[in-house]
Amino acid sequence: MPGHAALVGATASGKSAVALAVARSDPSWELVTVDSMQVYRGMDVGTAKPSPSERAEVPHHLLDVADPWEDYDVARFQSDARAVLADIEARGRRALLVGGTALYLRAVVDDLTLPGQYPDVRAELDADPATEALHARLAELDPAAAGRMEPTNRRRVVRALEVTLGSGRPFSSFGPGLDEHPPTPFRLVALRRDWAELDQRIHARYDQQLAGGFVDEVRRLTTAADRPLSRTAAQALGYKELAAHLAGACALGEAVELARTRTRRFARRQEKWFRRDPRVTWVDVEGDPLTAVDEVQRHLP
Repeated sequence: MPGHAALVGATASGKSAVALAVARSDPSWELVTVDSMQVYRGMDVGTAKPSPSERAEVPHHLLDVADPWEDYDVARFQSDARAVLADIEARGRRALLVGGTALYLRAVVDDLTLPGQYPDVRAELDADPATEALHARLAELDPAAAGRMEPTNRRRVVRALEVTLGSGRPFSSFGPGLDEHPPTPFRLVALRRDWAELDQRIHARYDQQLAGGFVDEVRRLTTAADRPLSRTAAQALGYKELAAHLAGACALGEAVELARTRTRRFARRQEKWFRRDPRVTWVDVEGDPLTAVDEVQRHLP
């Protein structure tokens, strides 16, 4: 296998800018996006998707591979990523995975064995609106899985319960276990920022996205489409809060502040996840992310 790598870290840390600079300086790299929301067509502004000009300049993969009303999950991502990596290798190129969706990353770099789907069980769970009660049920059946997720994260709670009940074995038992970090052929590098600076970058990015048409994008997705957003797409940070505003549930300012708060919390959970992985090499960055390009390149194969 050619020397593949992954550049990870919290949202708004500057991963995309650094990865683009790396690929510009060395055309043997092609970028593979590891982002559970950038896979959706039409979700562009709010996911900070690379621009058309950037995508024309450097090959990007796994963007716009699903419609926003489709349930796109980690198993589908793993399958799509395997196909992309095979194609990149066949052309003698290298893949630089870029993103912050940690489970998607682990599915690829550790080739996880993923559990199946159990639609009947899923339908029964979907009928229960009490997410925290479902989390309590999961905690009884699989405390390890329950401890890894927020009690209010309905998508993750329901999926873990679906697998635990449908398969008859704990959700946390699949694969080598996310608490284990076996050898991988991928070189893993992460960007890390001071929390105060990262929070400022998260806030500034929301300002830029709002100025760039984020509200109109959410309006198109929630009112113009002939089908509702999938469970996954509807939970996207920023989209969920702006959709509530457009539905009349809150003022725009309230929606944006809630999105910022949730994004800050999400960023901390991302970094906590990556910190548990001893295979990750950390690169501290301050200010312009491009100042970290040389050091990142030193750690790449």
